[in-house]
Amino acid sequence: MTRKIELLAPGGDIEAIKAGIAAGADAVYCGLDVFNARNRASNLSIDELAGAVRLAHEYNCKVFLTLNIVILEHEIDVLIKLLNQIVNLKIDGIIVQDLGVFDIVKKYFPTIAIHASTQMTTHNEGQIHFLKRIGASRINLSRELNLSEIKSLTAVAHEHGILTEVFVHGALCIAFSGQCYSSSVSVGNSGNRGRCSQACRDEYEETAAGNKYPLNLKDNSAYFNLPELVDAHVDSLKIEGRIKDAHYVYTVTDTWRKQINGFIERGELVNDDSNLHKVFNRSFTSSFLTGNLTKDMFIDNPRDYSAKHAVQLKGAVSAEQIDEARKNLYDDRARLGAALVDKVKHLNTEKTELSLKFTAKLGLPLTVTVSTHSDVFVATSSVTLKSAGISPIKRDVLEKHFKTFNSPSYKISHFDFTELDEKLSLPFYEIRAIKKELAFLLNGSVAVVPNVEIPKPPVRPKDPKSTPRLSLLIHEEKDAGLSEFTDSDIYFKLPESFRKDSTKYADIFLRHPRLIPWFPAVIIGKNYAEAVKLLETLKPAKIAANNTGIAYKAFEMGIDWIAGPFLNTTNSHALVTLKEKLNCNGAFISNEINSSQIKKITAPENFRLLYSIYHPILMMTSRQCFFQRTVGCDKPSIDESCMLRCQKSTTITNIKGVSFAVDKQRGGYPSIYNHEQYLNLDAVRDFYRLFDEFFIDLTDIGSGSKEKLDKRTLIFEFEKFLNDERQSKEFLKNMVPLSTNAQYVTGL
Repeated sequence: MTRKIELLAPGGDIEAIKAGIAAGADAVYCGLDVFNARNRASNLSIDELAGAVRLAHEYNCKVFLTLNIVILEHEIDVLIKLLNQIVNLKIDGIIVQDLGVFDIVKKYFPTIAIHASTQMTTHNEGQIHFLKRIGASRINLSRELNLSEIKSLTAVAHEHGILTEVFVHGALCIAFSGQCYSSSVSVGNSGNRGRCSQACRDEYEETAAGNKYPLNLKDNSAYFNLPELVDAHVDSLKIEGRIKDAHYVYTVTDTWRKQINGFIERGELVNDDSNLHKVFNRSFTSSFLTGNLTKDMFIDNPRDYSAKHAVQLKGAVSAEQIDEARKNLYDDRARLGAALVDKVKHLNTEKTELSLKFTAKLGLPLTVTVSTHSDVFVATSSVTLKSAGISPIKRDVLEKHFKTFNSPSYKISHFDFTELDEKLSLPFYEIRAIKKELAFLLNGSVAVVPNVEIPKPPVRPKDPKSTPRLSLLIHEEKDAGLSEFTDSDIYFKLPESFRKDSTKYADIFLRHPRLIPWFPAVIIGKNYAEAVKLLETLKPAKIAANNTGIAYKAFEMGIDWIAGPFLNTTNSHALVTLKEKLNCNGAFISNEINSSQIKKITAPENFRLLYSIYHPILMMTSRQCFFQRTVGCDKPSIDESCMLRCQKSTTITNIKGVSFAVDKQRGGYPSIYNHEQYLNLDAVRDFYRLFDEFFIDLTDIGSGSKEKLDKRTLIFEFEKFLNDERQSKEFLKNMVPLSTNAQYVTGL
């Protein structure tokens, strides 16, 4: 095989980065202590990042920086300062989730390559086009995709000059990445901010199927699926683990390096994956890749499985045999650790020391010589030195002016003024030019990007007399009759799965022309093709899209579209991206953020802002089945009929006694919802002039065993409330007794 395939290793701290480099990684990804989705990792300082980049590049290893969280409006200035710091560090790319970061980087930092994070839930062809349009050069595909889907999407990506990467080892989320709100809802720590508290790993009351950890997946390992990944033409194989230590990173990366090298050189796989079992793992599965979604993907223990594996492998039964198996494991770990120590002991990430020598002689140019341990750079003035009048060149002035070469990459160790004659003068602009030339040379003869300040996004004019409207969502045709009782926009929720060539949903919209199509967040493969076919059949005047692939198709067709709440929009620059790049007409602001985080968001001109004030609170959606390990299911694995036919529901209860509704609608993915409904009447009062539309979800999805409310009454009371009849507030709260607006209070 001649095609290069990248091995991408995690680096939670500088030692883990060294371990990845020593083990033969082609690239490492790491985060700073801000704006990254692994807050629990040690992470790096700017100085450490600069050192890591220098070291990695010495070994032909790339460095990608994670900025893969949603950004809040008040953080934009801090983000700009950070980008100004990193733009000259020669990082090889940044990993991004937030649409606003795309806007900022493409406009003001165009030399930085952007990689789309797995948090962007990329799983269909339209999303490739969407991400290409907003500036992505690489896409981390969703972990839930199978090999056939990966191959198809990679082909599309390559047609448009985009690279793809796939997670091949490490922890698996049971939820679609970017669409998990369980941690945010339950404890206020959002996965979209890198603070996931891993509710899927929690213990629950034993289910009817006999499981206490019904959501806990094994770890991912595609170690023996390498030939299929090569055949899919994937560009990068990514190892998860930025909260893992250097020992883990070295062991896993080294094991994968040998597997890749062996396959490239001999076309053969290494059959021994024993070292992968000697570091932290929850046992292994590659079932998402193979598309064989069985109960075997789960394990009823979220903790380290390595010792248990060693015991089972040895067939140990007696206490003595078990102790021996564990001792052998720990001895093997020690040997791997010793190998790591030997490999990294010479790897240095310290700043490069600079010595600056100034030579000033009458009638000659001023010369500044910068020396490092390996290079010498010289810059001279374009005019000669003259006898000073009243402003001679002084040492302290030169030292002050050139001390800015102290940076994340360099440290000045010495100023040499022994050849600086006194009482000489030179125009100050010449000194600035020398400094600029030296900065250019130290930057690898690449122009240094100057700091930028970016303007605030334009603010749309707002009619002070305008009042917000109510809009609502339904999901059954029987509720279309509600249009007789309201002038509100009525969105109709489409499923994630469609029968091939079925006209069912097209017929519903034709019978009820007031209904507006509402597309879900996850639409994969043939279901995306059917969703596009529906768009092309209906050619609706307007849609709401929670999926960027459908959004792109609407843009392409000239259809007005609204960005749904599951696009996780949290700042004004994201709105600018949507409008300028995709001709979006409006967007929901995320329900994860609080009132103070909302209030400074501004919308572009002719752009509508929406906010949901009443809905079931989605915690997670999965491609796996939540019923195999809760109520039980006779099927050995999920098949196509499960999506279209199954409509089970149950509850799970954590050890604190809090229950959650597990719901599977016909045509939908299994989902888990909070036991409380979201009801936020305060937002109407707080942002009556900001939002153009307040939204209520009248679907029965996620309601679990809660009493079904009269939808006509709800519409009537919400409309009264929007008209500022204050007595409706208490009436609505009484109608929805199991409700919360905690996220609006807590925020991100």
